[in-house]
Amino acid sequence: MPMPAPVNAWAASGLVTLSGRPEGPPLVPPGRAPLVAHELAERFAAFTSVRVDGPRLLSERAAYTRRGRRGPVSVGGHCRLLPTADGWAAVSCARPDDPALLGALASARVDDDPWPAVGAWLRDHTGDELAERAELLGVAAGPVRGPAGRRPVPTPLAPRSLDGALVVDFSALWAGPLCAHLLGLAGARVVKVETPDRPDGARRGDPGFYELLHAGHRSVVLDPTTHDGRREMASLVDAADIVIEASRPRALARFGLDADAAAAAGTVWVSITAYGRADDRIGFGDDVAAASGLVCREADGTPLFCGDAIADPLTGLTAAVLAATAPANGGGVLWDVAMSDVVAATLDPGDDACSIAAVRSGDGWFVETGDGLVPVAEPARRNAS
Repeated sequence: MPMPAPVNAWAASGLVTLSGRPEGPPLVPPGRAPLVAHELAERFAAFTSVRVDGPRLLSERAAYTRRGRRGPVSVGGHCRLLPTADGWAAVSCARPDDPALLGALASARVDDDPWPAVGAWLRDHTGDELAERAELLGVAAGPVRGPAGRRPVPTPLAPRSLDGALVVDFSALWAGPLCAHLLGLAGARVVKVETPDRPDGARRGDPGFYELLHAGHRSVVLDPTTHDGRREMASLVDAADIVIEASRPRALARFGLDADAAAAAGTVWVSITAYGRADDRIGFGDDVAAASGLVCREADGTPLFCGDAIADPLTGLTAAVLAATAPANGGGVLWDVAMSDVVAATLDPGDDACSIAAVRSGDGWFVETGDGLVPVAEPARRNAS
């Protein structure tokens, strides 16, 4: 398929309408994320004959939740962009325990609303101080900075057949399940594994979107605190052709599951983390994208969120392409897929300029391009296959 122009790709992706302040015009985000998603989808189609619209996948969840742009608050409502003593930071409060953790970060007693205390603490502390405390406490937060120092995203190997391949999916939320979903569309058998005390948090979200990503998959709940649960987990991993995890490596290691050993035995192991397997920080789609520099900018430099947790679907697409390949000798591989690296690879120096605003014409929004006005698309649902 032909490659669209960058601004046209943003307008068609459904992401522009999710970017900017609710009371203002939609904004065109920086970089090439929709073009990268287009390239990934084309490559996945070449490997598997499964064709999806990569740019549209990036805004797909919002078509189910029907949520729109909220400026310094993420579309999902769980992440905020707040000023620090030396810039800006993205801070998430998505898990039941996060208000208490954010209270500890701010050294303050909080109730269910930690934001006043967190905002006051950030104004007196730098982004580096936030990053240090966030890692110590296991809080998903980080300073908003550009793509400098990024690592390259892994390069796919030789395509492999996915027909009948067993995928064991330990992931949750969006990135990992999207990867598993795409592999399932390509003929893989997917088994989703959850634990009694850590069910997939996406189950609390839109049921239609959850069903889209998990239709046709088997689901099992295994208790790693019991001998039988650990044995069944190990048996699944031993039988798997592909394993997907989306947590810090120590999580599955505590259950006796060794990614390096599995890869050495011939398994394709896809490890999705916020900042890489060697980094103990955690992160979710909104805060990782913002911390990696993917934010819209107002004229005074104020950052605003781009899209809806855009690091998640970008990483899910990337992981699916990698999982569809393996060493030519039939061996295994451990794919270290950092959401921050995936996002940073869509940006270039200078992508922190003031964002282009859409213009109103009639009942819709349009983006001005060299070819005239291009309509801003709304997020759209995709039927499960």
